[in-house]
Amino acid sequence: MLDFSAMIAGPYCTRLLADLGAEVIKVEPPGGDLVRQRQPLREGGGGAHSAYYGNLNAGKQSLCVDLRKPGGRALVLELAAQADVLVENFRPGVIGRMGFGHAALAGCNPRLVYCSISGFGQTGSESGRAAYAMIVHAMSGFDLANLGYQEGMERPLKTGIFVADILSGTFAFGAIAAALARRERTGEGDFVDLAMMDTMLGMMPFETAEAQFPEAKKRFLYRPTRTRDGFVVLSPISQGNFEDMARAAGHEEWVADPRFATGAAREANWDALMAALDDWAADKSALECERAMAAGGVPCSRYLTVREAMALPYCAERESFATVRDPAGAFRTPNPPFRMARGGFTRQTRVAGLGEDNRAIAARLGRSEEEIRDLERQQVLCGSLR
Repeated sequence: MLDFSAMIAGPYCTRLLADLGAEVIKVEPPGGDLVRQRQPLREGGGGAHSAYYGNLNAGKQSLCVDLRKPGGRALVLELAAQADVLVENFRPGVIGRMGFGHAALAGCNPRLVYCSISGFGQTGSESGRAAYAMIVHAMSGFDLANLGYQEGMERPLKTGIFVADILSGTFAFGAIAAALARRERTGEGDFVDLAMMDTMLGMMPFETAEAQFPEAKKRFLYRPTRTRDGFVVLSPISQGNFEDMARAAGHEEWVADPRFATGAAREANWDALMAALDDWAADKSALECERAMAAGGVPCSRYLTVREAMALPYCAERESFATVRDPAGAFRTPNPPFRMARGGFTRQTRVAGLGEDNRAIAARLGRSEEEIRDLERQQVLCGSLR
């Protein structure tokens, strides 16, 4: 498959496909994907290498080619004619002007599954609008909905985790898999038009319902419970959860307390219940609270840093991470979150340098050594030439 995408959403989608065994050729412009320059950077192999980039692109081949030159366009058109899947996340219209739009490529490869990821879709009044994750977070209502759940805050939260990108990449992955399954029955390719805006609207089922049918009373929210050295979160959702929580806290009297005895009563007195939990946890460590609740079968967790979460025995047992290498050395990247009894993912071990696979890909397309050298001299093939 051909991966024309850059930054996060498209590369995350194609990383998942590579994890399931797809041969992914990442088509990069001279200079490469911008994420190659993003922190954290590590020195090695004659340059700086981004672990962030490696996380999103492990397991892919890198073809660094100048598509403005006829020789570059010819190479990529040959690859597209043979490809099963193409993924791109340019602004709508850009890749078409380059000569690699869906209509052009479907004409020479009717079995191609072509996926375009954009902020607002390929058609409509907003389609040409520039969009990154933080733009879509704001425009979809996600940021203000999240702000409404906070206390004492007037400004929307900063954006550091790009939900729209990762979620859009995941939906694109699923849509491509569905299109490939359909192709097995019909022999026909398909065009997947994925909008990040729709992704964000779709992840807010309560909020989109409540926007249409507002409730005068705010719903209760789960919040951190303060311990001696940190916080835990508990979720006494069902009656059984609540009763188990009361016993685990050593306060079985809560079960008969009219403020807490039923789900409706707890909802009406939620702040009082949360205050009671704060009192219980105040002289205990977060770990003590977690262990007490876990022993009672109560959903509960400490708040961990990402570093602490990665060190959990769970991650080793589940094989949540793969060890990959780039020229700066080894590091860990997340494996796909699913496991299959009759299938599985491919354990990625390599992050390709920019243009590292130029020669092998050109040779596969029948270019002779002399022709490859000529493409390099003309800087049609570029990047880390060797």
